[in-house]
Formats: sequence, C-alpha cells, structure tokens
Amino acid sequence: MNSVDLKFFQAVVKANSIGGAAFALNTVQSNVTARIKSLEEEIGVPLFHRSRRGVMLTATGNQLVPYADRIGELLEEAKKVVTDKETPKGALRIGSMETTAAQRLSPILIRYACDYPEVDVQIETGPTEALVAEVLNRRLDGAFVSGPIEHEELESVPIVVEELVLISSPKIASMRELEQAASSPSLKVLAFRAGCSYRRRMDAYLAGLGAVDVRWMELGTLDGIIGCVSAGVGVAMLPRSVVEEAVAAGRVVAHCLPEHKGSATTVFVRRRNEYAPASLQCFVNLAVQTFCEGRAAA
Repeated sequence: MNSVDLKFFQAVVKANSIGGAAFALNTVQSNVTARIKSLEEEIGVPLFHRSRRGVMLTATGNQLVPYADRIGELLEEAKKVVTDKETPKGALRIGSMETTAAQRLSPILIRYACDYPEVDVQIETGPTEALVAEVLNRRLDGAFVSGPIEHEELESVPIVVEELVLISSPKIASMRELEQAASSPSLKVLAFRAGCSYRRRMDAYLAGLGAVDVRWMELGTLDGIIGCVSAGVGVAMLPRSVVEEAVAAGRVVAHCLPEHKGSATTVFVRRRNEYAPASLQCFVNLAVQTFCEGRAAA
C-alpha cells in the first residue's frame, strides 16, 4: 500500500466514480482502475461495489477512508515542513466570530498585509461552534472564538477579554425594565444563529431570571441585530466594544451585567501537536501583539 494508490482511492471516493476520479487527477480511467485493482489485490478484499451508476464503498472501503485521509494530511504536513521558509507565503484560512471581525480584526489584517504581502489571508465568519468544527476538520488553520474551548485536539491562545452588555432601545431605561421586557412574549431576543456563544450566555442568563418562553430572532449580521434592537424589535447580548458607537449615537442603551456574567474571553484556537506554518505563527504573534498594544493604549 503506497501513498499514490491511496490518493487514487480518495479521488474515487470523492467523485463517486472512476471517470470522475480520472478527470480530477488529470489521467485516464484505465490508470485509475489499475490503481484501485492493485490496492484491492494487496488488501485482499474489494473496496468498492461497482455498477452502471458508479461505485459505492464496501464495508472495508469505509474503514480505509479515515486512514487514507490522515495519511494524505500527514504527507501534506511533511511537505509544508520541508518547504516552509522563513518568509511566510501561501494561503492562510482564518475564522472569526462576527463581533471580532467587525471590531477587532481590521488592525491585525492591515499590519499583517504590510508585513507579509506574500500571504493570501482568507477570512470566514461564523458562530463559535461552527468555527471550532471547521478548525477540527482542517478547513480553517485557526479561528477567533469565545472561550474557554476545551478539546484534546485544540490549543487556545487568549486574545482579549470582552465586557458583555445587554442592549435595548432607548425606551427601556433600566436593567429591571429590560429583564421584565425580555421575559415578555411581545419582545424578541435577537442573536446570531445557533452555535453562537453569546446566544448561549443570553439563554442561560434569561433562564436564571425564570424566562422560559423566550422568542428568539436569528440574524446574520451585527448591524442587523443592532438595527433591530434600536427599532425596539428586541434585546440582545453583545460585547460593549461593538455597540459603543450605537450607544454614543443614542440608538441603543447598554445595560451592565452582574460581574460574574459580564465578561467573555476571545481566544484563538488551532490544532494541537501539528506543524504550524510560518504564516500562521506570525499571524498569531501579531494578533497577540496588536491586542496587547490596544489594551496599553486604553
């Protein structure tokens, strides 16, 4: 069993056909067929059920898939180790919560682009749970998420502690009014989609108040949430840093939470015990440095 045969096996699995695999690998079908046949002869059992509609994995084929994927990943990692130079270059896939992207990410990206122009930084936003899954599945190199994150395959670098506040329209002047309003069926609680850490915190906070029939309204953008709160559609829990402009403009009111509920640490997660290319190491170092400078200036 060699890596080339496994590469052909992966291509057939992904394409679900010999012809599709041949096209993806830029080769002829007979070459793919020969590679798969060689692999099956070495193992001693079929890896695919073949029919006119294509191919389907056998039980043994299904067992081989994760090993083939891992071997492919190790080979790619080994290639990065021996070819990675001191000057970062190539693609860097970074995930970020919407709130961090809106308020915290720009200074890092500007400095990083100036210092490392040969790196193509790609940003994907989403809720914490989704971003963590993307890092674990190796679709992202790392991500800014709300901590703590406890997973044996991940390591976390603390970045910044955010103060969380409840926001409402100016019509709700006090925390007591807000808590009463949040429990009312006439008012919605605004949040990002399921998997958002701030949504989980808001849910737990309302549960502590005895609010059980909460009406949630999901929005995909930070501006959408703040705009709906300003219009009196509902209330929300967000970092103070992302609502300061709206508060200063009188569009929303920020209500302080109890001290033990009013903070959240943003962390950068990446896979543990794996080679980190220079582009990722430099990005993490710059992120930590940028946030430390921001705190010192404040």
